[in-house]
Amino acid sequence: MELKLTDNDFIRLVEFVKKNYGIDLGKKRVLLEGRLSRTLAEKNYTSFTEYIDMLFKDRTGKEIITFLNKITTNHTFFMREPEHFEFMKTVILPYIEQTVKAKIAKIWCAASSSGEEPYTMAMVIDDYFGIRKAGWNLKILATDISENVLEKARKGVYAPETLKDIPKAWKLKYFKQLPDGNFQVVDSIRQQVEYKKFNLMDPIPQFSKYDFISCRNVMIYFDLETKNALVERFYDVLKDGGYFFTGHAESVTKTSRFTYVKPAIYRKIVNTL
Repeated sequence: MELKLTDNDFIRLVEFVKKNYGIDLGKKRVLLEGRLSRTLAEKNYTSFTEYIDMLFKDRTGKEIITFLNKITTNHTFFMREPEHFEFMKTVILPYIEQTVKAKIAKIWCAASSSGEEPYTMAMVIDDYFGIRKAGWNLKILATDISENVLEKARKGVYAPETLKDIPKAWKLKYFKQLPDGNFQVVDSIRQQVEYKKFNLMDPIPQFSKYDFISCRNVMIYFDLETKNALVERFYDVLKDGGYFFTGHAESVTKTSRFTYVKPAIYRKIVNTL
């Protein structure tokens, strides 16, 4: 028997996910039914109501994260949107090196998924600074809502095909091949990234401001109001002169306080006049 998502269940699920995780499922009814049908069958649920009740009652949070992983796409790879990393190497890192005092830079990858982006950032940093990196604290904070993908990221083990865009010299320098044919990011690069679970809808802790924030390819799931509010929270925790990346399928509205630099790259420029 094919199970259907009732209007009431659809509305309560959409409202719950929007309120707690910022993701807008208002136009995703067919996707929800399609991607969740197998889950209901595997768990022997007789209705979407029964499944949604279970989601709401689960205090561990594991079931809702499993659900979110099913209805979003954790598609990422090394060197994705390579022009960002070129800009990071030629503009952002020289700016940080010239202006940051005490050699302590704060960098945040706010949607790290399984680690390919923050590790790419760590390799760009290592390649740029070389021996000058001694004495610098250039650790990257990498956050995601899913503990499962964070655990994969911490291990840093990837299939050979995911390294296809990595320069050959970097592959030799920053990866070691394992007996099973997969590749693991070397310890020196893995130690440069600190992974933490974080929901982007929560208040952003602000002990000191960031020099550079990347939040790529996650805001496509948010409605305009939620996205704009998040962008402004990023602005508030970024240093004056700091840079902000979005994904190329995303954009910052003209009402934002950010200054446009080039596609998917923005800067916090405060007019002191």
